[in-house]
This record gives sequence, structure tokens and C-alpha cells, in this order.
Amino acid sequence: MTTQTAAKPADTAAAKPKLVTFHRLVPNARLPQRADRSAAGSLPTRAFRYCEAATSAAGFGYYIFPPIGFSIQWDGHDMMWTFEGAGEWLPLTSAQFPGFRDYFAGIAPEEIKDFSPPFIGALQEPGLIQLWTGIVARTAPGWSLLVRAPANLPRAGGYEHFEGIIETDRWFGPLITNLRLTKTDSPIHFKPDYPLLQVQPLPRTVYEDATLNNYELVPDLAQFTPEDWDDYYDTVVRPNVQVVRPRGQYAAAARKRRAAEEAGGGGS
Repeated sequence: MTTQTAAKPADTAAAKPKLVTFHRLVPNARLPQRADRSAAGSLPTRAFRYCEAATSAAGFGYYIFPPIGFSIQWDGHDMMWTFEGAGEWLPLTSAQFPGFRDYFAGIAPEEIKDFSPPFIGALQEPGLIQLWTGIVARTAPGWSLLVRAPANLPRAGGYEHFEGIIETDRWFGPLITNLRLTKTDSPIHFKPDYPLLQVQPLPRTVYEDATLNNYELVPDLAQFTPEDWDDYYDTVVRPNVQVVRPRGQYAAAARKRRAAEEAGGGGS
């Protein structure tokens, strides 16, 4: 008679595929980390305590950092760049991460060793650059990564992010971003300890046309239904007519509902 041993919870968790796996290719680069509900401590205390909308957005996803400190300068036509230890400004067309080409070639299989990804490059359009984070990401089947500016963090200034959605369950290549430079004739600095990107996992179904085309427009206030007015009253009016109005009612309700859902109670 054979006795079967039930799998331990830890074994089950280990067998479950990870939602996101980050592979660091550039040695010593700062590893990605969970985004912080306080926006790395930058949210005002009142917003952190009572604004669930802001904290949920800030904590949704993972921070990605530059693999090295570097600076770019653009005169409206040509770009120059420098990095920690360079000691000089260099023309920017396309450049490898310092020392990475040899490091990659020493580890990669023979047929791959000449294909190390570039670190930074000036695009054809004026003022645009493409930057590699030193990371390759893989997501669970059916999931993609939204690549965007960090949510609710103060912007460093001098550049803007292009947002992109990468099907990282199929694309196992460099996690890159495109940036638009917004000032000329002065250095734009990128710090290795300050988040450059926030990547947010999305199930592919949420941005498919079949999903996004499923919407309705109600063009006039007179078309509110009795249920709409009831919901508006509960959301907007009731808190303002309470004799004693506790702060952060939305935040408290959202946290209570989330705790119930995580405990399997479903919430209501």
C-alpha cells in the first residue's frame, strides 16, 4: 500500500509560475523592486493616509532603475553623453553599457556572443533616445507589462516617457524605454538610485479591442437613472452631510474590502 503525502503550502507556492521574473544582465545594477504605496516616501502624509486612489496607483507594479548614473546633453541637433567614470563627454549615436560587450561575450553561447544589446542610442527623430534598463523580463502566459513613468513620483525634469505595452510572455528581449528630451544646452541627469520606470503587469484581455470597445456613453445629466442618483448620493452627498465625518472613508472601505477579498470572503 502506497501512502501519498499531501503537498505542503510552500511546495505549492514554489510550483506556481511567477507573474513576473526579472533577469538582471548588467552586473551590479540595482535590482527591480516592488513599487511603494508612498511613492518612495514622496507622497504627502495626508495623501498617504487617506487617498487610497493615489497609494494604489503608486504601489501598482515594480520600479526599474538606470543601471548606471549618466547624463545627456542635447543642443537641438546633436547629443553628447557621459557616465560615471568616463571623465569626458562623448558623442551619442549608439553605445554599449561600459564593459558589457566583453562580459556578455564571455558568458553567452558562441552563436549569440556578438549580439549584446546596446545600452543607449539616439533615435532618428530629434530629441528622442532609446534606453535599455539592463533587465530582461518574462511574464506569465497571457500577461504583458505596461512600461511607463513612475506613478506619483516627482519627475526629474528634462525628459518625458513614452508609454508602451510589451508582450513579455512572448518577447524575451531587452526591457527598453523611449524618452523625449525636453530641454537643450544643459545636462540631463539620470541617477542609479532613483526609479526610471514603473512596469505594471496587465492581463492581455484588458487592452484588447473586444474589451475596450465594450463601453457606453451617457451624454446628459437628465439621463441619470434612479440607481445613478442613489449611488451619487452615497458617494458624494452622504459624507458631506454627516455630523461627524471620519477622514479617509473611501480608503478605509477599500482596504476593508481588499482584506476580505484576500481572505476569501469576496467583499461587498
